Amino acid sequence: MIAIFGGTFDPVHLGHLNMATQCVNTFNLTTLYFMPCALPAHKAAPGISTAHRINMLNAAIAPYPHFALDLRELNRTGPSYSLLSLQELRAEHPNTPILFLMGMDSFNNLDKWYEWQTITQLCHIVVYQRPGQLCSPRPALKTYMLNAQTNDAQYLEYTPFGKLYFLPGETLDAASSSIREQLKKTNKNNELLPDSVSHYIEQHQLYQSGD
Repeated sequence: MIAIFGGTFDPVHLGHLNMATQCVNTFNLTTLYFMPCALPAHKAAPGISTAHRINMLNAAIAPYPHFALDLRELNRTGPSYSLLSLQELRAEHPNTPILFLMGMDSFNNLDKWYEWQTITQLCHIVVYQRPGQLCSPRPALKTYMLNAQTNDAQYLEYTPFGKLYFLPGETLDAASSSIREQLKKTNKNNELLPDSVSHYIEQHQLYQSGD
């Protein structure tokens, strides 16, 4: 099984690590790859440099033997379309199950992604829900959900793509946008950041009001 977790990670926080840990534990994964995007197609561009995001990710995942980085989207020019990365991964691993981990906010907007229906035929979608988030799919996405959803995690191990699984487990209410706002106002360590990331942000004076 191959598992990828895409995002801007601006900055990476304990919520991301919690999601990834729950995914590793549920599917007994050897490796889960964090895949930072360059120019997200559905969000504002990151406010800090790519190098800073990579350095914070490396610091955050260092204590976790099952986590690694996949930098293919940062090495590609143009918008970070998940479709392209999944097509590359599928070509590299034709018959291997691929898990694509995302939060509920991303899933609710999946039908706005570039060729989203093709994406669902390249991988399994694994969705993690933060506290207070609701599943609110629009009609096309709801149809996919009704046809693809399974509650059997093992089923994803025996098919390479096409299923939707809502990941159970402990939730942690953390959002990068809220953390950035708090850092601008207080300049203090945020309890939702790994200590190594807090130290890096302080050291390089990132997310300050003047940025």
